[in-house]
Amino acid sequence: MACAELSSLRMDERFDVIVIGAGVIGASVALECARSGRRVLCVDAGPAVGGGSTSSSSAIIRFNYSTLDPVLTAWEAADRWKRFGEHLGAVGRSSGLARYVETGCLALDSPGGNREQVLALFRDVGVPYEDLSASEIAARFPALATGDFWPPRRLDDPSFGDPPRGEIGGYYTAEGGFIDDPMLAAQNFMEAARAHGAELRLRTVVTALVIDQGTVRGVTVDGGEVIAASSVVNAAGPASSLVNAMAGVTPEMRITNRPLRQEVHVLEAPPEFDPGAGCLVADPGLGVYFRPGLGGTVLIGGVEPECDDMQWVEDPGDFVRTVTVDIYQAQVYRAARRLPELRIPPAPTGLADLYDVSDDWVPLYDKTSVDGFFLACGTSGNQFKNAPMVGEFLVALIDARDAGHDHDADPVRVRGAVTGREIDLGAFSRLRDRANTSNSVFG
Repeated sequence: MACAELSSLRMDERFDVIVIGAGVIGASVALECARSGRRVLCVDAGPAVGGGSTSSSSAIIRFNYSTLDPVLTAWEAADRWKRFGEHLGAVGRSSGLARYVETGCLALDSPGGNREQVLALFRDVGVPYEDLSASEIAARFPALATGDFWPPRRLDDPSFGDPPRGEIGGYYTAEGGFIDDPMLAAQNFMEAARAHGAELRLRTVVTALVIDQGTVRGVTVDGGEVIAASSVVNAAGPASSLVNAMAGVTPEMRITNRPLRQEVHVLEAPPEFDPGAGCLVADPGLGVYFRPGLGGTVLIGGVEPECDDMQWVEDPGDFVRTVTVDIYQAQVYRAARRLPELRIPPAPTGLADLYDVSDDWVPLYDKTSVDGFFLACGTSGNQFKNAPMVGEFLVALIDARDAGHDHDADPVRVRGAVTGREIDLGAFSRLRDRANTSNSVFG
């Protein structure tokens, strides 16, 4: 059942906002909605907060986006991660919180890259960066080779092992890094939300939205219980496209979303590559990204090079959850060209999960044509970093709806506390023109 008729249903309980999904995005939305004085319920089909794709996130903090509003959002969100306890209202807590590990982020050059576009935005927003030559990269990060390996190649390409054509530089942002425990971060958000009165129900599947005359009235969950709410937020991650279909809003969306299977591999870090000496590296020339992990590890993921096939998934409940030999070998052997001392075990190691990917890899933070039904989805594997801002965005959208403001006609703006700049939420609209992005997950 996709939609339920209001007249035939009894409402068992009433809330102001129901958030579907208890990953890091849904938990942040629940917190900010509860802080705004609303009665909030967060429901999730899984057994634990942050136990879905959030738990498999590389949890990267970076700022190199190719349009203004995503750069502003990431820069503002990083400040909240730095002050995470304060952001949650847990000032003075010294343990039990996810931690922001600053390693810096090195984006290596590649033909046709968006370097100048990104750096112009950095200068505009005030994101500090350094231009680094190949020799400067080698001196600062001795674990890295500085060869130009462009373009990314399949392992069976006869040219895969060709020597580099020369050397490359890049640009470095010292404040990039990662969150050490992504699942814990989601749980931190939810704990703070519950302290403000939000309620949580796990192992609860939304089976239908209750919609009356174009307005959402609540949800139906497994077992037939109907829960009323004046606002419903879709933060269901890889299942969010199914929820959009339930609401009947997919046909109106110029930008849609669907689940994509991804793998991240975890290996023993090579010498001189740890959170103290290594950094987050974006390497489009090899089609990978990697970052130091805790406990002497390195995490390696792909950035969707053209030579690789995309693994789109129809049913988010049915996919291969273990890493595969082919993808493992492709990603780690590419990374080994940049990390010559990397030791590659013969058996695959790492994680496989789904990311909720939009058509242009830019998220959907928006209202819809169903009054009261909101989107916090299409996060494309790169929005973990922005979770602290997403909650603020959705409250602003709900406030606007309650005030009778038409966000589609006059996009809502949220002023950042760090920059004082307004973030135009129209940049994340379902009705936007396809954005010109790097078309990549990258953390």
